[in-house]
Amino acid sequence: MPRTGAARRAAYPQHLGDIVSADLHTDLESLDEPIELRVLASGSSGNCSLLVRGAGRFRRVTMIDCGLSPLRTRRLLTLAGLHLEQVDDILVTHLDSDHFHPGWTRALPRHARLRLHARHLRRAAREGIETSRVEFFESPFALPAGAVVDPMLLDHDEWGVVAFRFSWLSSAGEEASLGYATDIGRVTPRFIGALRGVDILAIESNYCPELQLASDRPDFLKRRIMGGAGHLSNDECAAAVREIDPRRGVVLLHLSRQCNTPARASEAHRGAAYDLSITSQTEPLPPIFIRIPRHAPASPRHGA
Repeated sequence: MPRTGAARRAAYPQHLGDIVSADLHTDLESLDEPIELRVLASGSSGNCSLLVRGAGRFRRVTMIDCGLSPLRTRRLLTLAGLHLEQVDDILVTHLDSDHFHPGWTRALPRHARLRLHARHLRRAAREGIETSRVEFFESPFALPAGAVVDPMLLDHDEWGVVAFRFSWLSSAGEEASLGYATDIGRVTPRFIGALRGVDILAIESNYCPELQLASDRPDFLKRRIMGGAGHLSNDECAAAVREIDPRRGVVLLHLSRQCNTPARASEAHRGAAYDLSITSQTEPLPPIFIRIPRHAPASPRHGA
């Protein structure tokens, strides 16, 4: 059941409670609309996820990463019954090309806000992004549609990567929440605390160590991936999930096609109480409800 009142406030990690006052929630427009997570693609060839709110022609979209080409993104949006003009915000975890496709420097929707962590300012300028169109963040912020977003800068290569906790409050005081984390080099206590108890957790499960070590990848790449500033292994992902203890579902992101398989990624979650979904580089994931509207079907189970 959704959290309410004091239980909702207690669910927030202490650092967020110190930064985001209850007034920020109560001042936001309350939402009772359905909210869905849709993963269009996830992997080293391109990442793009959507938060879709509302129904029918009134649906609006927040995009998490735009690592697919603008053309492919438009095609996948069309297949989902959506279009680019419905995108209000684009949140970027980091500026690697599989999370921010270079084509978007010339194709960003004029009405959409591109949101980047302030740590990525210099790289954004270097990549040719018009920084006057960017809203930079370092601390929790609110999206116009009623979500509070808590960003966390984590280790990943030189510039770091941002994980997010999204929280929505209904008019009845019920909270719905999503944790979203990919390309994180290691799991930290702060990371666990910030995402603990979310309804849906989308987290990377990038590689199987056995397949990674046996691959023909160069040693420097193996060290980068496995060295604490690259990606999470299947076992590291599963250990993080157990500590975070999501309430309803887990979505596995960014599986390596060379050094992982859905079967290996799901093995560590066998017997878990939550629904398990596994993303693909080539096939969009069916919608997963974060806020469940009345009479909505339960989220399907994928790859469990």
